[in-house]
Parts: sequence; C-alpha cells; structure tokens
Amino acid sequence: MIDLRSDTVTTPTPAMRRAMAEAEVGDDVYGEDPTVNRLQELLAEMAGFEAGLLMPSGTMSNLVALATHAQRGFEAILPEGAHTYDREMGGLVAVAGLIPRLVPAPLGVPEVAAVRRAARHGGIPKGVIVLENSHNIAGGTVVPLERCREIGELARKEGLPLHLDGARAFNAAVAQGVGIDAVCAPFDSASLCLSKGLAAPVGTVLLGSKAFIGRAHRHRKILGGGMRQAGVLAAAGLVAVTTMVERLGDDHQRALALAEGLAPLPGIIVDLERAQTNMVNIEVEDAYGFVADLEQRGLRCNAMSANVMRLVTHYQIDDEAIDAAIGLIAAALEQRQVAGRV
Repeated sequence: MIDLRSDTVTTPTPAMRRAMAEAEVGDDVYGEDPTVNRLQELLAEMAGFEAGLLMPSGTMSNLVALATHAQRGFEAILPEGAHTYDREMGGLVAVAGLIPRLVPAPLGVPEVAAVRRAARHGGIPKGVIVLENSHNIAGGTVVPLERCREIGELARKEGLPLHLDGARAFNAAVAQGVGIDAVCAPFDSASLCLSKGLAAPVGTVLLGSKAFIGRAHRHRKILGGGMRQAGVLAAAGLVAVTTMVERLGDDHQRALALAEGLAPLPGIIVDLERAQTNMVNIEVEDAYGFVADLEQRGLRCNAMSANVMRLVTHYQIDDEAIDAAIGLIAAALEQRQVAGRV
C-alpha cells in the first residue's frame, strides 16, 4: 500500500527510537525534564525566540497561543481555509472564546490590504492575527517572506500580536532556501510541528517571548497538556529537528514529479503552481469515489472536498512509489473513461 494521505502517517526513524529508549527524563510539569528543556531551548534558538513550550499537538499549541494572545469575545483574523479555523474543531470559538474573521487568501497568501481592512473593521475588538505557512488547505503553498514581513509590520502598527501556525514551517523554509528563523522572524509566536515531514511521533513546540510562554503554561494546563516524563517524546523531536529538516527538499522534488506526471492525464486537473512543497492537489469528478477506487488498487490519498483530492509525499515515499502512484491513478482514470463510454 502506497500511503499518500498525509505526512502525518510517518513513523519514527531508527535513530528516534534509540533516542526515545535512552532519553533522560524528569517531571516536565515541574520543569525538570532535561530532554524537554533541551528541545525547547534548541527550537527557540533556531527560530529566534526567547522560549518554548512542548505541546502534545499542533491543535493544542495553536489554541493555547490564541487564548494567550487575545481576550474572550475578541476577533481572530485568519486567512480563508486556515487550519486553525477549518480543521481544529472550532476550538478558537468554543474554548478560547474568539470570533474568527476570515480574509481572502489566494493560494493561502492574504493581501496586506485585506488584513488591514479586517484589522480596522469596526465593532468587535481585534485580538490576534494568524498566518499559516505552508498553507495546508491550499495544497502546501508558501507564504513568501516579504508578505509575512509586511503583515508583521501591519500587525505592529495596529497593536496586534501575529501568530504563525507553522505545522509545516520547516517545509516553507526549505522551499524558500532559508532557515526557520527567517520564516519566523515577523511573528510574536509560532507553533512548530515535530511530526509530519520531520517524522517524530508526537509533539509541537510553541515559541514566543519568556513572558508569553509563562502565560501559555496556564492555558496548556487548563487543556490537559501538562505532561510528566515527556523526555521520551522530546528525544525524538531533537533527532527530528537536527537530522530531518534538509531532506524535506526530497519530498518537495517528489511532489513536483508526481504533479508533473499526473498533469497530462485526461480526467483530472493538476495546478502545478500549487506544487510548492510536499503536497499535490488534484481536481477530479467525484473525489470521494475516486479515492475509494484508488485504495482498492493499493494507493491511499484523501479527498478534501467533492472534487478535490490531495496527495502528500514524506520520507517513507521514494521515487519508485511516485512512479507507481502515477501508474495507479492513470489506470483508474482509464477505467473511468471506459465505464463512461460503455
């Protein structure tokens, strides 16, 4: 089975498993787990922040960040299709008490003017601005450094904090040929995921100032995110950020090869402009039925809507798997055409 549903299906590398087995641990709720502390300090240094806080998931990390930044009843300004809004079960409303205001974001990239209008819109007070890089729903597209910088300047002028949902921020950094510090520079806080393309089994680190992280501890505790001997997880995260970042470029190259291999096939539409990182979005009639057909043939992928399916490369997908996936999709499309003619 070729599994292109998501880079979340990655399993820990042998080096991660060894590090987890040998991890030095302590009680992290007391701040005494040395491996957790090393991970938090390393990521903060890499990304240009003062401090970090390990979370069980990116969803919790984003929710803690928004609750720490903004008061209940205030607005959170987000790009349309933002994972924080679209795929995190309404936590920013139900738990943080924030009201989402979406701005248009072609390819996941909002215009500065649109964010400015949202920030100055009357009525409900504004609490926080959120960007996502890379943008999941848009198909792994990258928000350019200059646009992030411009929105960061706007946020400071408006007196609003700017948070980065960086579930795949390392992908965005590699795609632009820069370090993670450059991607994070305009932001007051960032959630950096250790799983997905980096292949750690669990964990996201929320980054920010020491004062911000101090307040975030309370919200993590409220949500049940205080972990004890979490060094066994942090150990895998340390291996992830020190050994798995540079190879993300291989995933990007394979995703582009997949997109280019599929683009000429009749019966689907592939937007090559979106193939910027490790995701390929395909437009196809009855995406849910097509995904079910492909699984019967040995290829797993996800339908994002009635006519869009997504394929995601990761470190367990090699060149042979890409060639095989193209062949399976071509065969499924040909079978559809034969059935249609009959």
